[in-house]
Amino acid sequence: MFFIRQLWRFAYQQALSCLFPVFIFGTLALSKVISIPYLPRYDFILLACILLQFLLLLTGYETKQELKVICLFHIIGLGLEIFKVHAGSWSYPEEAYAKCLGVPLYSGFMYASVASYMCQAWKRMQLFLINYPNLLISLIVGICIYANFFTHHYVYDFRWVLVFLLFVVYFTCTVSFQIGKYRYRMPLIVSFFLIGFFIWIAENIATFFGAWQYPNQSMQWEVVHMGKISSWFLLVIVSFILVAYVKERPIDKRESTYGGKHTITRA
Repeated sequence: MFFIRQLWRFAYQQALSCLFPVFIFGTLALSKVISIPYLPRYDFILLACILLQFLLLLTGYETKQELKVICLFHIIGLGLEIFKVHAGSWSYPEEAYAKCLGVPLYSGFMYASVASYMCQAWKRMQLFLINYPNLLISLIVGICIYANFFTHHYVYDFRWVLVFLLFVVYFTCTVSFQIGKYRYRMPLIVSFFLIGFFIWIAENIATFFGAWQYPNQSMQWEVVHMGKISSWFLLVIVSFILVAYVKERPIDKRESTYGGKHTITRA
């Protein structure tokens, strides 16, 4: 029973942290079956996302500091989208007024929703990083990952080299999170993979509702290739590095035990 209760608490906190992504999926589904005269679907989604962002800030669900991270990742995501669309990786076939170089502006919110989830999970489950690598090293790794999304179209794809490098850099790093009165630990690399996997599932839902379209989905919808999990795995790390930098300057921490309960103290 204890395991079931803890699992329920964990799922509940995850659900609260996923408010922004769930709203986007709901908007995608709604706009698939309901059309508004003179308002293109992509523009409707954009307006809905802007309204939600304003409400989340107004209600205190997100702080101004968290909003900065979300906006930054919105810009990073939009830049990646523009490049990928022009490279033919995927497309946005529907018309919209708010498009930048063929990419609807709402697309940046899909990336921002990942950062929003991380900010909320960090806050709600009181995350701590243990043996986090030097901040400069993390930033360099993040820049290399982001750059590879562009450069692999012209030179060798260093994706698996970067994955190996990540295991080296984050091998001893773990994330500690709290569920109820108890703290748990997980290797940081494992958390990256799990988030990337669930984003891949979300990507399948999003493409089913026509959020964007891969070349093999032009005639009919197909499951997104599982190879995309590695892409999301890497992109999650870029998002995590940004969130970690803003939420707290990552420093080494050590775990100690008091009265059978696990706590985290600063080194």
